[in-house]
Amino acid sequence: MGHGDNIGKYRCSRTIGEGSFAKVKLAVDSSNCRPVAIKIIDKDKIQGDDYMRCQVQSEIKTMKLLNHPNIIRIHEVIGTKSKIYIVMEYASGGQLSDKLAYAKKFSEWEARKLFQQLIDAVDYCHARGVYHRDLKPENLLLDGRGNLKISDFGLSALRKPGDLLSTACGSPCYVAPELLVKKSYNGAAADTWSCGVILYELLAGFLPFDDRNLINLYKKIYKADYMCPPWFTRGQRRMLTKILEPSPKKRITITEIIEDEWFQVDYEPAIVYDSHEKIYVDDVTAAFQSTEEKGDIGMKKSSSFINAFQLIAMSHDLNLSGLFEEEDEHTEKTMLVSKLAFGETMKMVEDAATETTLLVERVYNKMKIHPKMTRCPRSYCNLSAEVIELAPTHCVIELSRSSGKLGEYREFFQRLSYLLTENSGATAQTDVFDLLKCNSSIVEDFRCPVEELTAKSIDLRGYSSS
Repeated sequence: MGHGDNIGKYRCSRTIGEGSFAKVKLAVDSSNCRPVAIKIIDKDKIQGDDYMRCQVQSEIKTMKLLNHPNIIRIHEVIGTKSKIYIVMEYASGGQLSDKLAYAKKFSEWEARKLFQQLIDAVDYCHARGVYHRDLKPENLLLDGRGNLKISDFGLSALRKPGDLLSTACGSPCYVAPELLVKKSYNGAAADTWSCGVILYELLAGFLPFDDRNLINLYKKIYKADYMCPPWFTRGQRRMLTKILEPSPKKRITITEIIEDEWFQVDYEPAIVYDSHEKIYVDDVTAAFQSTEEKGDIGMKKSSSFINAFQLIAMSHDLNLSGLFEEEDEHTEKTMLVSKLAFGETMKMVEDAATETTLLVERVYNKMKIHPKMTRCPRSYCNLSAEVIELAPTHCVIELSRSSGKLGEYREFFQRLSYLLTENSGATAQTDVFDLLKCNSSIVEDFRCPVEELTAKSIDLRGYSSS
């Protein structure tokens, strides 16, 4: 495909970002002499990483659907036997986070202008069923005129407007409180919260919620425990109070933000030219085709890994479910903490089921548990157990019962508790928060998915977290 520093019609120059399996080069389109950014991915390096491959594919397909002046455009995707070239719009102003680092804070006029452009772009995305889920200054670029451009849709979700999402993801300081709960959430409301955090940071020069301890950080977030600096105006305070509302049902919507008096000052809505041309994503599929092994499509291995959001949501002390949704009366859930390795913990669950005359069907880290004989379908005992690894010698077992006799469920639970205590030499804990307080090293080593990806790479200048 390329000869020397050329990739098709693109003439490459310097590298502007580099990660563990990709680099971003500045290039010039020889057909019109316009600068572009080309992300170059080594196929070999993502060959065995299903999650990363799917994330990159999803990001490209989503961005090809969006055509807004405040969103980075993908021009085309080129695939060769060993490389994938993603040709993107080039934002010469760099990341907003870099500008924040040396400017400290922005004037009200500049902060409002950037916030207006951010809200315009987010509103456009939501109208098309795209929810970013990782809005932060590192994923906001600036062009040569200082206009904002949203990038990195690697954690985005594509849903019909109104549909709820379930995967908790994002960056800790910018995440909405409802994502800390193991329940479905509204993607639009979650993005709105992140926009509010960004607005606060633009005006103040620092974050509204920040703490080195992950537990303390999340406590501050779900209580909306922040203070406005004395230089904040009444209009700014009113706007932030409405956005940084812990309950998503009470939180201001994007439409209401646009109608706000403070927002409307010098507001110039973005001019969007919706093209009626059919958008093709065949080039994306073709570019990644050689990375998908025959027979493996749709057979992704289930992971026993738990991310930070799920961990905090499991804690009784930090349970936010009552704030947002009512509990399901027909489902009983219990949790145990095992101080054994993952394999040993799985064996304890199977042994407990066997000793209480129950059968186990295991699929990776999840198990379905039911009686050996059931003549009447109504007496069928529907139990399930999921083992999630926190650390090499610490796991969480989440048990749930949605039907069947309560006695069988409790008998199994008591037997499992006894086996865990007997084999680990310590009392089986029922709250993850207690485990964290006793084992601070787990929290110190904990990173949410986005931070893990960032840790694997050097800076790709905001074009992607991968």
